[in-house]
Amino acid sequence: MPDKSKKGAGRKLVYGDQIPTPEDIRKSSDYPWQQVEAWAAGKIHNFDIKVVKNVRWRKAGEQNLQLVIIRPLSYRLTKKSKLLYRNPAYLISTDTELEIKQLLQAYLWRWEIEVNFHEEKSVLGCGQAQVRKINSVKKVPAFIVSVYAFLLMAAHKVKVNQKNKNLPRAKWYTAKPYQRQTTGDILNTFRAQIWAENSNINFSHFVNLHNLSQNRKYSVNPTLSAAFYMRN
Repeated sequence: MPDKSKKGAGRKLVYGDQIPTPEDIRKSSDYPWQQVEAWAAGKIHNFDIKVVKNVRWRKAGEQNLQLVIIRPLSYRLTKKSKLLYRNPAYLISTDTELEIKQLLQAYLWRWEIEVNFHEEKSVLGCGQAQVRKINSVKKVPAFIVSVYAFLLMAAHKVKVNQKNKNLPRAKWYTAKPYQRQTTGDILNTFRAQIWAENSNINFSHFVNLHNLSQNRKYSVNPTLSAAFYMRN
């Protein structure tokens, strides 16, 4: 940012002194780290970040920006494996007054947008409808997106308000403390509930037996289990 205290004839300054690169700032001890909490991967994490406000970038024009640098998070593939690190992240925000916690959380949630597009296209076939009329070409994608939204809202309502209504993850999936329910899981649960209703099978009873079978004291009908977990 230019120094406004300097006065004189000539063209006004648009840019100030050049600052170090984001990578140099990350490695430098001249810029302190601060911790910010944000939700990611099913729980709250503490992120170390550096913030440099009132900077300018030629590609952004004559406006002040804020630079946010996120330190790489450490993780292990297994409990006994060596400690690994993800790549650092560098964010540029045009809103210099935006709260850092809000900016960081919005960045972490961006992946859900990518998942949204992927599932609408690959799972529900958005954009693949074989229609020729102009109005149909416009309305079919919007209809599919609406169906996708209602599907997710219905699944969330069932998960919050009713117990034993969701089909547990199949045994061949790796058990994790936090497991995101995918659209495939939701559709499979919906399909299994319809089959159970038409076959006069108590779906909640099947779910309970499935959960109890994890202790190997109970068994589930393998034919029924195969039918419920058949994806295609």
